[in-house]
Amino acid sequence: MDINPHVNEGELPQSRDYGAETKLQRLLTTRHVTMIALGSSIGMGLWLGSGKSLASGGPAGIILGYLLAASMIWSVSHSLGEMAVMYPLPSAFVQWTGKFVSPAAAFALGWAYWFSYCITIANELQAVVTIMGFWTDKVPVAAWITVWWLVIIAVDVFAVNVFGEIEVICSSIKFGWIFVVIISLTTISAGGPFINGFKRFLSVMPTCIFAMAGSENSGLVAAETAKPRKAVPRAVGSIWLRLSLFYILGALMVTINVDPKDKDIFGGKGTNASPFVIAYRQADLQPLAHMMNAIIFISVVSTGTISAYAGSRTQMGLAHLGMAPAAFKKADSTGRPWWGLFITLLLGGGLGYLNVNHSAADVFTWFSNLTSLFTLFGWGMICLSHIRMRYAWQLQGRPVADLPWKSWTFPYAAWWGLSWCIILIVAEFYLSVWPLGARPSAEHFFANYISVIVIILCYLGARLYYRGPWWVDASTIDLDATRRFYGVIGAAGRAVQFIFN
Repeated sequence: MDINPHVNEGELPQSRDYGAETKLQRLLTTRHVTMIALGSSIGMGLWLGSGKSLASGGPAGIILGYLLAASMIWSVSHSLGEMAVMYPLPSAFVQWTGKFVSPAAAFALGWAYWFSYCITIANELQAVVTIMGFWTDKVPVAAWITVWWLVIIAVDVFAVNVFGEIEVICSSIKFGWIFVVIISLTTISAGGPFINGFKRFLSVMPTCIFAMAGSENSGLVAAETAKPRKAVPRAVGSIWLRLSLFYILGALMVTINVDPKDKDIFGGKGTNASPFVIAYRQADLQPLAHMMNAIIFISVVSTGTISAYAGSRTQMGLAHLGMAPAAFKKADSTGRPWWGLFITLLLGGGLGYLNVNHSAADVFTWFSNLTSLFTLFGWGMICLSHIRMRYAWQLQGRPVADLPWKSWTFPYAAWWGLSWCIILIVAEFYLSVWPLGARPSAEHFFANYISVIVIILCYLGARLYYRGPWWVDASTIDLDATRRFYGVIGAAGRAVQFIFN
């Protein structure tokens, strides 16, 4: 019985019934997790999508949209953090859903989320085309997509710790630049608050949700973190900083500097530039406009690499639940799940070529609508899993004090996040049936709501296969299986390690 080499100081070994005792290596540190949490969702949704939101909903629409989305992901992050410390699993919320809600819900969530990661890769690739177009339009669209697809592949095939270092650098650049944006964009020139009323505000929400999608990735990296009890709470604690600096203040800077009717704004008829780039260009600050465009470029490539990472780990978690081919369980000696990376990168890159024959704004709208609905389902299941976990914990007579990390927001934040996810999924149904500025049609409905239809079909198919009750019986949940135990590791701790192993 040898000592487990992956057990770290302050941590007791996991039970052998670890539904994901994988070949992933715990090579990520607190610094990696914190910076990935800060920067993982900062991509085209903020830098480019905010322009489309401004044009659609006006200054008040985009600010309120980001405020609501921020409150939701803040709630989701606290639910995620409490579970990620105790159950750091490769696909995190997919496996938590299977454990605390039902296998059918886990199946639907896992495959829906994996596909959303593929869509995000495609969306970030098409964003690169728009960004590079600011400097030159001489290179064919397909060529740009191919070049940067290969760059994303190259980053993701590095060992996990190298991937982590690259993301730390990218996140640091993004995080530092927002201070430049806030300080430099001080010219106030806002228009009216709403454009075309409340329905326009609802149309902004998919882009706002898409912009913040990926914030939950700190839960996925917990499985490859040396000390999740320290790293995950710190990452959760940094959420307010990112939400306030990047999204709320960033959106405010856009609203006071850029005319929502500007023809060059992303989604318009002109250059389709980022509203941040337009603000600098209109102020005749060309060097800052070029630097801003370069930061956006780094952001979208970084988001694409994180999406490939997350997609491959989601497939690994599905495989450990018996919901994906067993080949996806495998990883090499440096922790790379090759099969998951190959399929995720192949589909994500392939979808990126849709941009060759369609406008960037149209592709962005379609992809962001699909991703936002998948994201709402995922956020809702994280909150529901947290509620169910706490319910099972209480039902089985366990004291809250035994939790390795407790969120002070429970139960209010979990219910807030879950409720708004449901409300917005219903609201998007309304917009899909009665679209803004267009006549109702089956084509429009399926183009905008196909995500929910896919989720329902996956869930019903899994229900037929797994049968059983609609809910996992909370009284029978093994709360210690798949759990990571923590304690003081000294001389006595080493004896405990020996016994456990």
